[in-house]
Amino acid sequence: MKKNYLLTLVILVFAFSSHAQIIDDDFESYPLGSLIPVAHWSNWSQSTGSSSENITISNTYASSGTQSGFIGNGGVQDALLLLGNLTSGLYTLEFKMYVPSGNSGYFNIQGTIPGGVLTGVFNSGDIYFNQDNASPGVGVDLAQDTITFSFPHDAWFTVTIDFNLDLGVPTYQIFIDGTPIDPTPYSFQDDATLGAIDFFSVGATHVAYYDDFLFDNTLSVDEFSLDLFSVYPNPVNDILNINSRANVDSISIYNILGKTVLETKPNSISPSIDMRSLPSGIYLVKVVIGDNSKTIKVIKS
Repeated sequence: MKKNYLLTLVILVFAFSSHAQIIDDDFESYPLGSLIPVAHWSNWSQSTGSSSENITISNTYASSGTQSGFIGNGGVQDALLLLGNLTSGLYTLEFKMYVPSGNSGYFNIQGTIPGGVLTGVFNSGDIYFNQDNASPGVGVDLAQDTITFSFPHDAWFTVTIDFNLDLGVPTYQIFIDGTPIDPTPYSFQDDATLGAIDFFSVGATHVAYYDDFLFDNTLSVDEFSLDLFSVYPNPVNDILNINSRANVDSISIYNILGKTVLETKPNSISPSIDMRSLPSGIYLVKVVIGDNSKTIKVIKS
């Protein structure tokens, strides 16, 4: 299976057991051709056998190994990555995506997945990459507002989606190569359930490849001991502030490869750390106060 850098970082560096890996799929274990539905892959019609809607296993491009999942064929394929009809918790979905020049990609976030044919519970807007082949290198999320973002053609890029299902109305936030497409998370639209990601070959120019899917649950808010400390702002542009009631012994910042990129020992209450020298992306910030330590994911914008 693929190297899971973020999970390895949490387990090996911090020895935490609070991340639970739910899906880790690099498509290497499947035969080429239409993927017969397995535990976490299905299709819009919920057919359990061979179907033109299924995701196709291809060896044309791969982010890791030699195989990836292909969605194309102009409105024929309609594959679902099943996420379990979840209604609480914090989750992160990450995958690689490749859109050749002159082509486009698409997905949406589905709510409750029933046992039969779907009619659609759309908890996101339509998320396009080069919609209708009219905007090369530009993506759009047609949610509450129309938000555009950049992505590369002819190169693998990382799509990350953070889900917060513990709010009154759950939210999602999408990142492209670590950069948020909008600093404000979007609210779910149709229901309060995280059911699936729908990869649909939405038009004649749709040709997209997907690889290295990782779906994890992350620490819930009440596990962070908010009376111990909190951090703000998040996302951060330059200075990350630690709001604490006791002396902070150390602050360590790690990138997703597990490398320490910043470290300080402030020995003071409510210190700050300057993150201006770091590139945009996702970081883990470990704060040590006496015998207690917690690690929080921080977005550098």
